Amino acid sequence: MAGIVELTDANFDEFVKNGKVLVDFWAPWCGPCRMMAPVLEELAQETDEVTIAKVNVDENPQVAARFGIMSIPTLALLADGREQDRIIGFTDKETLKAKLNLA
Repeated sequence: MAGIVELTDANFDEFVKNGKVLVDFWAPWCGPCRMMAPVLEELAQETDEVTIAKVNVDENPQVAARFGIMSIPTLALLADGREQDRIIGFTDKETLKAKLNLA
């Protein structure tokens, strides 16, 4: 049970290359992103199956551009560095757990 990992343009590729990572593309000025934060905090405390990570799109434009992030929050599920699924907008914890097969 870990917390949420902050990723940057510099450490993103190295961090996501192994395992399952749910990446939250967000910005501090985004209301739905702020609503998503406690949901992801709870999820991070409840599971070891998926690592939860955040990328501030304002501070890390390269990764955001590479993933074609047009709306935030956008949650991208990566497995061994490859995108498996994408969720755009606020999502409640139960829906997220079901989508991630954690329910």
